[in-house]
Amino acid sequence: MSTPRTLFDKVWDAHAVVARDDGQTLLWIDRHFVHEGSFHAFGKLSERQARVARPDLTFGIADHYVPTRGRAAGIADPKIRHMVAQLEENAETHGVRLFGLNDPRQGIVHVVGPEQGLTLPGLTIVCGDSHTSTHGAFGALAFGIGASDVAHVLMTQSLWQRKPKRMRMRVEGVLGHGTGPKDVALAIIARIGADGAAGHAVEYAGSAIRALSMEGRLTLCNLAIESGARCGMVAPDETTLAYLRGRPFAPADAAFERAAEAWLGLRTDENAEFDREVAMAASEIAPTVTWGTSPEDALPITMSVPDPEQAADSGRAAHIRDALAYMGLHPRQKLTDIRIDRVFIGSCTNSRIEDLRAAAAVLAGRKAKVPGLVSPGSSSVKRQAEEEGLDRIFKEAGLEWVDSGCSMCVAINGDAVPAGERCASTTNRNFKGRQGPGARTHLMSPAMVAAAALAGHLTDVRPLTEGRT
Repeated sequence: MSTPRTLFDKVWDAHAVVARDDGQTLLWIDRHFVHEGSFHAFGKLSERQARVARPDLTFGIADHYVPTRGRAAGIADPKIRHMVAQLEENAETHGVRLFGLNDPRQGIVHVVGPEQGLTLPGLTIVCGDSHTSTHGAFGALAFGIGASDVAHVLMTQSLWQRKPKRMRMRVEGVLGHGTGPKDVALAIIARIGADGAAGHAVEYAGSAIRALSMEGRLTLCNLAIESGARCGMVAPDETTLAYLRGRPFAPADAAFERAAEAWLGLRTDENAEFDREVAMAASEIAPTVTWGTSPEDALPITMSVPDPEQAADSGRAAHIRDALAYMGLHPRQKLTDIRIDRVFIGSCTNSRIEDLRAAAAVLAGRKAKVPGLVSPGSSSVKRQAEEEGLDRIFKEAGLEWVDSGCSMCVAINGDAVPAGERCASTTNRNFKGRQGPGARTHLMSPAMVAAAALAGHLTDVRPLTEGRT
């Protein structure tokens, strides 16, 4: 009998071409997403007079630097305009399919891939962006790569990698009212730390994970990298199949049914061994917000800012002091007493239609006390939201409704938080300066961001949604 294997092992083994004595394995890559920042890699091809090895497996998407306002007038910043033009030129030169600025399918790469059916179970997927782990929600092996690796994949459709260890993160039980995937992800990172999964491929499992929608699983795997993981994965199941049926680039008809049978076989075998196991109860997880400058600085909204004097060690105490100084907070301050200046709903973490619906359900018929920006994850999501009237809810609440792009997550094209201001954000990173020099970011779910917009401070969304969901 064969040795029981994990989901990760099955996908890795199916793509291993050859292994070297130094522990590196050459992996075949099924999908390679490139964005405007890939011009360095295309430049290396040009220097070598090389071609993209598999243009049919390479997909260009304009997302990181595109403006979310005034697109009809063109891109004002000449450097950004040149980068977007370079992507278009490189895609045309090499015969790569491009979801460009004016394509009705344009959007953030980690939203477009799944919604177009390019992301499928069992594939290897890479992109020059750390949050490529998002695609693991389908049972794919997906991870971010650097510029030199982007060039390597463009030229060879393969990549040398060292096999990570395996970790299983179980969440069992039923999530409480007002608690969702973002809260689960932040609670996990707070539990194990920002480097708690370093060197591991993480499989998310348990009844609470299986109960998540595909969009919820995408949020969870998106944040796997924030715990130090190489990738995050969820085993394919009927929820996965239901999402993929009818997607433009997914198999169709009999081919889909044959693929579905293989996809369902990717689940971890009984008695398969992991290098590390971590378990949480869903009942332990509440609506969660970050208070510091790392995603691990997260607590339930009902709690208070930590006191460095009570930290477990001197290193943690120093981090707390530094974070509080940057964030303008003081020890033991109630999280609900933290006032905010603006909100942002968007990014590859929380900008899908379910995220927008969750925020709109809180905002409907109410007025925000602070300004904010809502950027859908793709042009397709934007159209769907407008068909459902969600845009009107956001605008009537006083928030700005814009086009799709990475936007305020990376503080681009004027979509930034002014120095010293505080933002309740659905993004994935709260590092110093992430949303602009001197910006102070609090991460939370779309519903919690909506609640903060209404209150003008961090607040518990649960009382605001009673009778609404």
